[in-house]
Amino acid sequence: MLYIIVGLGNPGEEYEGTRHNTGRMLLEWFGKSIGAEWKADKKLNAQVSKVKVGKSPVTLILPDTFMNKSGNSIKQLVTSSKAPASAKAMAGKTEKTIVIYDDLDLPFGSARISFNKSSGGHKGLESIIKAVKTEKFARIRVGISPTSPTGKIRKPQGEEKVMKHILGEFKPDEISVLKKLSKKVNLAIETFVTSGLERAMTGFD
Repeated sequence: MLYIIVGLGNPGEEYEGTRHNTGRMLLEWFGKSIGAEWKADKKLNAQVSKVKVGKSPVTLILPDTFMNKSGNSIKQLVTSSKAPASAKAMAGKTEKTIVIYDDLDLPFGSARISFNKSSGGHKGLESIIKAVKTEKFARIRVGISPTSPTGKIRKPQGEEKVMKHILGEFKPDEISVLKKLSKKVNLAIETFVTSGLERAMTGFD
């Protein structure tokens, strides 16, 4: 069965390197590590690369929609063009899906794998859940919240501060930390495809 890996973010140069584009950045780096070639898919409104991980076919997706419309690209991959898919059929396909995204509930430099959870208020996740009619897909949540010198999370409070933070660009030293974390994320993706979610979750902690 086809695996689908999605990197969430906003399209356009003005959003490149911003915290809200963490998922998109990490999937681009994963693609680079395996020699992926990206092509614009007008039907999906996304950048798409079809690759193999082990012996399994994998489609990498970078939606070219804004974050809150991310589900539009994913829905078309898990539904039939001839007839609407049943919720059960869609869930079966989404269980082979990973969505990578930024998470304010985790400290920067950390990441977690979860499955069948709520959106946690993330607009991109909300869009995907609504589009595919299930929460049964894997996520790699990548922390973007600042921390105190003792390592305690200092999550921005208030809409204005939250928006300023998530749309702010990573500093060069933060990019270095993220690239180091990307090696762990790459391994998790490969393990998910070749050995399953449980093994990926075990090796990720």
